[in-house]
Amino acid sequence: MDTELERILDAIGPRLRSLRRDRGLTLEALAETTGISVSTLSRLESGKRRPTLELLIPLARAHRVALDQLVAAPASGDPRVHLKPLRKDRGSVLVPLTQYPGRVQVFKQVLAPREPKLVTHDGYEWLYVLAGELRVIIGERECTLRPGEVAEFDTREPHWFGPADTNAVEILHLFGPRGDQAVVRTGPSTTGPASPAS
Repeated sequence: MDTELERILDAIGPRLRSLRRDRGLTLEALAETTGISVSTLSRLESGKRRPTLELLIPLARAHRVALDQLVAAPASGDPRVHLKPLRKDRGSVLVPLTQYPGRVQVFKQVLAPREPKLVTHDGYEWLYVLAGELRVIIGERECTLRPGEVAEFDTREPHWFGPADTNAVEILHLFGPRGDQAVVRTGPSTTGPASPAS
């Protein structure tokens, strides 16, 4: 076995462990989902068992990732990111920008006009307007965001967002499945012009 193949196979176990932990799953929960025994999963993660397609395919399904993300196949020489837009109802388009199950997911969305319908679910969302105007309804509150403006909210509160008028709106949409919230790590600028003396 050549060293490149050996290196690829050795990296699969730690990658499987990291994915499982990122999703907050125990070996027992993953075993129940995949039908693979706890001991086999443990041996795969520790590198004591070589992965096979029969084991990797159900694990890729359980983690909702492509098989090549588990294997980390060698680069093909093509540096481009091949995004796969998903066409939604009435002309809306969703482009996933990340593939990290259990972590904050990032999407670029083009939302076509639609009727407001408030929903609730676990999680936390951030919306950043790229083009157009976005109407956001959260409970009894409502606002309109323009390009460069941001909204964030707990999705357990009834909410809806879509175009503010008859034109489509383009947004970056971040969704944290466990209620993760943004943490601001910078404060206001201290290098701006001095305020006039009173």
